[in-house]
Amino acid sequence: MSLTPAHEWGLKSDIVPRFGARLIQEGNRLHYLADRAGLKGKFTPEQLQDLERSFPAITEQLENLLRTGELNPRQQHQVVVHLAGFTCIADTCGSYGYVYITIYP
Repeated sequence: MSLTPAHEWGLKSDIVPRFGARLIQEGNRLHYLADRAGLKGKFTPEQLQDLERSFPAITEQLENLLRTGELNPRQQHQVVVHLAGFTCIADTCGSYGYVYITIYP
């Protein structure tokens, strides 16, 4: 998981450390682009490894929320996913094509 530290991606939050990203939405599928992701604060090496291992499962849960309509591309509404010691807050922000996320331990 390569990260871009220069720009803060994802949902804005005061929580640190956190990982933020803007995922591309294509139907009920989400695509991760490394140049649209970054870290704020300092994760331990172990936390980074755990995040990298957990990220596909978190993404899968978000895709399930797209399928059920709880995460809606036309409507701003935050959803929360808890997995493997991480909390993920996600919202489309009514963007018609993006899902903004923030993940923290």
